[in-house]
Amino acid sequence: MLRWLYKAGTVAKREQSEQNNVIVATSSTPRNTFKPRNSASMRPDPTLERNFKGHKDTVTGVDFSSNMKQIATSSTDCCVMIWNMKLQRRAYRFNGHKDAVMSVQFSPSGHLVASCSRDKTVRLWVPNMKAESSVFKAHTATVRSVNFSSDGQSLVTASDDKSVKVWAVHRQKFLFSLNQHINWVRCARFSPDNRLIISSSDDKTIRVWDKNSRECIHSFYEHAGYASHVDFHPSGTCVAAASTDNSVKLWDIRSLKMLQHYQVHSGVVNSLSFHPSGNFLLTASNDSTTKILDLVEGKLLFTLHGHQGAVNCVAFSRNGEYFATGGSDEQVMVWKSNFDEGSDTVRAQRSTSYQVPPARSGTPRMLKSQPSGHQGQAPEPARTVRHNHNGVLPPDAHRNSSTSSTYTLANIQSPAQPPLQVPRRASSSEASMDLTNTLEHIMGQLDILTQTVSILEQRVTLTEDKVKECLENQVAHMKAFTGEEDWTTDTH
Repeated sequence: MLRWLYKAGTVAKREQSEQNNVIVATSSTPRNTFKPRNSASMRPDPTLERNFKGHKDTVTGVDFSSNMKQIATSSTDCCVMIWNMKLQRRAYRFNGHKDAVMSVQFSPSGHLVASCSRDKTVRLWVPNMKAESSVFKAHTATVRSVNFSSDGQSLVTASDDKSVKVWAVHRQKFLFSLNQHINWVRCARFSPDNRLIISSSDDKTIRVWDKNSRECIHSFYEHAGYASHVDFHPSGTCVAAASTDNSVKLWDIRSLKMLQHYQVHSGVVNSLSFHPSGNFLLTASNDSTTKILDLVEGKLLFTLHGHQGAVNCVAFSRNGEYFATGGSDEQVMVWKSNFDEGSDTVRAQRSTSYQVPPARSGTPRMLKSQPSGHQGQAPEPARTVRHNHNGVLPPDAHRNSSTSSTYTLANIQSPAQPPLQVPRRASSSEASMDLTNTLEHIMGQLDILTQTVSILEQRVTLTEDKVKECLENQVAHMKAFTGEEDWTTDTH
């Protein structure tokens, strides 16, 4: 039985009894004690609100329900857990997968939870005490990623079998596959308008697919590493990629140019999540930190310490008021963003429809980040928020002089742009890379066909041997039967 108790001002703590196996977790709301030099120009720091412990191994995925009443998490302990945000409400542990669960997500309505696993299946759960689920026999290898379309009608999955598959949720029916990757596919996501799909793979490509035509309309290439996680900006006009080369990149899918490049982590970046306003980006890394990037000013805003070990997954709530992190320390932390309390920008953006502007023709417009205050004022350094598992924030926790060498999105509050069109014809260098990649893909497909033909030949041989054996048995049986008739005739 899982029981959750609340004690104000203390850090989440786990106590386990040998008799009744009770896990007790308390909530934490640490507040910073320092006074900023200019409180009007500084945003309040994110604060740790809840700390959940219940998984028995690394937490691999986290997501909020649309009504903010529940949080779903996945883990390599083969379980999916549903945590209730309301105090003293029990959590649910869903057992069904036979191997590590790699990803989890609520449907837009919150009535379903999708999970995927190393056991090659995808499950759809009803997030209540009954833990009812249905199973998709989805892939022939580990399923790494699962994502609902914004209307909740479709599901996209990514797998180590090098494919991206799309499913009809309510009919629980496979629709089609996208098969141009030549290595494991780490992540796949629908665009906000459901017209596009983006996927990232160990083959160092990020592919943009047209859902209707089922064709790859563009590929972005990673040279130093591969993208372990990708997602669409809320405007649908650009995508962000978390890379194994410790970087975070933003690409414009209309101009096909890189907009921003952040080198703020010292370890592999595992996950990212856009704030609903589109102004902020949350990242998680093997360097044990979670970072918040200000996309308007193109700089690192906060560095959050709390997990002991790699931070594997992050997610903003649907309204952006909270975000959650999960790590290899088996913990799930829920933070209050506090963006609205100190930022007029977020409030303004919520009432303004905008899209990220396209880059100008030729060289993309990439501007050095500028301070948000008056001209001549020194840039504000990124602030570090530390949670040291004792509920105390040291007075100098935010005196971090490190800043990021980043770029800014110009005029991010510009009017809405026209809908995405089919991309322009690629340049000669891009065409050459596309040709090389296509040839590699063809060779890979030929290898698969050769293996398939070999398997078919073996099956044909086995079938022929079986038929021959059956014929021999039938002949022997007929001879025996004929001999018995002759013997009966002779006796008479």
